Amino acid sequence: MMRSLWSAASGMIAQQTNVDTISNNIANVNTTGYKTEKAEFKSLLYQTLQSTSTSANGDTKPIPAQVGLGTRTASITSEFTQGAMTATEGDTDFAIVGDGFFKVADANGEEYYTRDGSFKLVIGADGLSLCTSDGLYVLDTEDNPIVFPDGVTESQVYISSNGSFGYYDAEGNIIDMGVSFGLYQFNNAAGLDKVGNNRYQPTDASGEAISEAENNNLIKSSVKQGYLEASNVSVADEMVNLIIAQRAYELNSKAITTSDEMLQQANQLKS
Repeated sequence: MMRSLWSAASGMIAQQTNVDTISNNIANVNTTGYKTEKAEFKSLLYQTLQSTSTSANGDTKPIPAQVGLGTRTASITSEFTQGAMTATEGDTDFAIVGDGFFKVADANGEEYYTRDGSFKLVIGADGLSLCTSDGLYVLDTEDNPIVFPDGVTESQVYISSNGSFGYYDAEGNIIDMGVSFGLYQFNNAAGLDKVGNNRYQPTDASGEAISEAENNNLIKSSVKQGYLEASNVSVADEMVNLIIAQRAYELNSKAITTSDEMLQQANQLKS
């Protein structure tokens, strides 16, 4: 009975993590570029009560008697399926169609990857720059910040539908800067480290970032101007998963209550 208490307690802890994960998905249903997460579980060690041998009567026992010791959270996996395209008509809003990621960097040179293409034009010391909503620089294919020449104003900025950059001169001609978005892919995107604010960083599990501009073996992503990628969270699925997780939590709680009642009855037995 003590074993049942600990097993049920591990189930409650695991289901609480499941509820937390589902709640986070629902909270981010309107977060640009968010990828839904799924909690996965695995069983704990098993205790062998009887091994495969023979019984007291010499009969062969084909299978052992083993009792599990509960469950635990194995991983919380992000599902990098394509989100729906949301039209914004913003000139600096971009959505990626495919497996690519934008590359951004902060003032200290720390690099991140994101699917959130809600960018802004910011006036800095080096001129007009394309940045994220948090002020991080958006990088080009050469890992350099996308900065327009000195004197170019926001009204002169030209961004093509495929993500290349230029500006209008005094005569209204488009001057191509020869700069475009740096898009990167990973062998295992689910292995990326989530650092918050729609940003990811590579890990040993994800592998190093692979530049789409330098690797011709990749299926290239495309960039759509005037759109943002919505989260791929399905509210209906998450609500169903939430109900299932709640019921599993209640069942484990009931198992603890039942074990407690059985212990109480055993303590009240008289010799």
